[in-house]
Amino acid sequence: MRAGHDLLLVHGNGPQVGNILIQVEEAVNKVPPLSLDVCVAASEGSIAYMLELALLNAFRKARLRRPVVAFVTEVVVDPRDVGFRRPTKPIGPFYSRFRADFFIHRLGWNMIEDAGRGWRKVVPSPRPLEVVQLPVLRQALDAGHLVIAAGGGGIPVYRTRDGVLKGVEAVIDKDYTAALLAAGVGADLLVILTGVDQVSLDFGTKQERPVRSMTTREARAHLEAGQFPEGSMGPKIRAGMEFAEKSGREVLITSAGRLGQAMLGRAGARIVRARERSAGEKP
Repeated sequence: MRAGHDLLLVHGNGPQVGNILIQVEEAVNKVPPLSLDVCVAASEGSIAYMLELALLNAFRKARLRRPVVAFVTEVVVDPRDVGFRRPTKPIGPFYSRFRADFFIHRLGWNMIEDAGRGWRKVVPSPRPLEVVQLPVLRQALDAGHLVIAAGGGGIPVYRTRDGVLKGVEAVIDKDYTAALLAAGVGADLLVILTGVDQVSLDFGTKQERPVRSMTTREARAHLEAGQFPEGSMGPKIRAGMEFAEKSGREVLITSAGRLGQAMLGRAGARIVRARERSAGEKP
């Protein structure tokens, strides 16, 4: 922010919305249950509030006069999206295999093993098509605000045949929404922060090797080879590819702790649009 960059933040909410669902299940005999889209809205608002407060206080301490504004954001999805038939989005806490078997057989949950860290509940995760508040977000960015929007991927809604917006029970992947937003506001760079410093091939094996840069063509080949699982790095790579191909801009994937160095090209992994071949050029 000191360097004058405009910033739009999209945060996750997987653990938080999962915790809200646990509270809903525990209190189902005492209070009316909340639908999943309302749980997403609740987590989006509460996390944005905490981020907004922390940033305002940090800016005051650093003597930076940049306004911060958070938006409760609806994101349009297709109710016929394949994600509704095949739930894939992990939410909530991690469980042992024993506990996961209990939830699967007694409560009918869909659960998957998540990147070696345990078992998690999975829910429908349709692709985002449109951010309803996009024009307002653009205005806030143009006015110099730091914008927090589409937390947890945004609140999933769909349009009826007569154009009415209705909520739908699902969780949208934040990385796909961030890529859609970045393209929509004309961002120069999409930064995807994750738990590792940079992307690696053969992750978690003796052959693990870091990737500093790859084209969208190389990224697609690695995806098809199974290098990036859908429950972890896969959506980040796919989102990065979509943004790079649509905008021609770069994508940076790194951890929060290495972001400063990554912005200077000293850390992280970058995805760039594959160069078009000239006539007669061999692949």
